[in-house]
Amino acid sequence: MSALVLALGLLWNTGDAQTAAPAAPPPPLKPLRDGQHDFDFLLGKWKYHLKRLENPLTGSTKWVEFDGAGECRSIWNGKAQLDTLDVNGPTGHIEGLTLRLYGPESHQWSLYWSNAVKGTVDIPTVGSFKDGRGEFFDQESYRGRMILVRYVWSATTSRSPHFEQSFSEDGGKTWEVNWITDQIKVE
Repeated sequence: MSALVLALGLLWNTGDAQTAAPAAPPPPLKPLRDGQHDFDFLLGKWKYHLKRLENPLTGSTKWVEFDGAGECRSIWNGKAQLDTLDVNGPTGHIEGLTLRLYGPESHQWSLYWSNAVKGTVDIPTVGSFKDGRGEFFDQESYRGRMILVRYVWSATTSRSPHFEQSFSEDGGKTWEVNWITDQIKVE
């Protein structure tokens, strides 16, 4: 037996003969709200208007605008969604895909973005909805440095939901919005 383990054992055994009462079990966790249908507002076909900040985290104030269409489909009986985006603007074409997966144990959504130009899937942005507002976060490398990323969904009960992506390079003290999407439902 190592000398350290032996010494710790001796210290433990030489304590006061009185023993503390066993700790009370922790209170049960509050049941989580089932958010499996929180993204159902996106199901269907959409017209998109997208604004993207040209150079995030540089002090840039120049926005580039895009217009196009997309569609969101439910899969796995509502536990996942595939959402496509196809927009054009003065700086080019964006063809994207979002895979949303619902975690029945965590009651959170994991959002995976993929751009056809890169042909890869980004790390998930994870979160949930409260009172019609969805917030999702991740930490990723951007231009060689680690940043926080936040997605916010609002106006989810309207025919024109609103999405914003923001970056933070100071641990979440301040956020710079760099991607805004407004959608209009197509009947």
